[in-house]
Amino acid sequence: MTAAVWKLASIGIIVVGLIAGVIFYYAMSPAKKDVKKKHLEETASILINFVIFIWIGKIIANINIFIEDPLAILAYPSDSKAFYIAVLLTTIQIIYKTKKKQFNSTAWFVSFVPIFLFSSFVYEFIQKVVLNNSLGFQSIGLHAVLLIFYLMLQGKWRSEKISFITIILWSVGQLLLAFIMPYASLFGYLMAPWFLIMVSVLFIALLIYEKRKVS
Repeated sequence: MTAAVWKLASIGIIVVGLIAGVIFYYAMSPAKKDVKKKHLEETASILINFVIFIWIGKIIANINIFIEDPLAILAYPSDSKAFYIAVLLTTIQIIYKTKKKQFNSTAWFVSFVPIFLFSSFVYEFIQKVVLNNSLGFQSIGLHAVLLIFYLMLQGKWRSEKISFITIILWSVGQLLLAFIMPYASLFGYLMAPWFLIMVSVLFIALLIYEKRKVS
């Protein structure tokens, strides 16, 4: 499989995973249809911006090449640096919209977590079972356990608490995989241990803040 074909196949798998995640969320969420539709529209908007930010990140990470030959940047794959920049820009965008009261970030995040989890599970499953591209079943197992955990606690804990704890467990699990396996990845993007530690610390802080806000 050539690099171009592999990249197209990977994008196709991500799209399939996201569609599966949306169906999963729509089927299991107790929210009303209009609320689900609103959250899905917000998720689609953020994902589109995230893709744009990845391209911006790719330009920033390869600024010297972009200055010399702007079109040459098209041939460069999006690496971890571009991914980190996209995550940072997306986070800034969400904070800005929340501060301007244009966006309920907590409500959106609650709807995003099941989409994210199931999409990641489907992506890893296809990569390993169908294409045999993944290194092992550890990542599939992690996402399967987290999905079971998430579903079992539905209706027992507050949705915000379940969502924050789930992402904390995901980041800690991925951090362990980064040491057990050669690397940890998300939709084909490698994630360094420092990034996963930052995600863990961020959501632990958000969980504490949410708990204090409720109490």
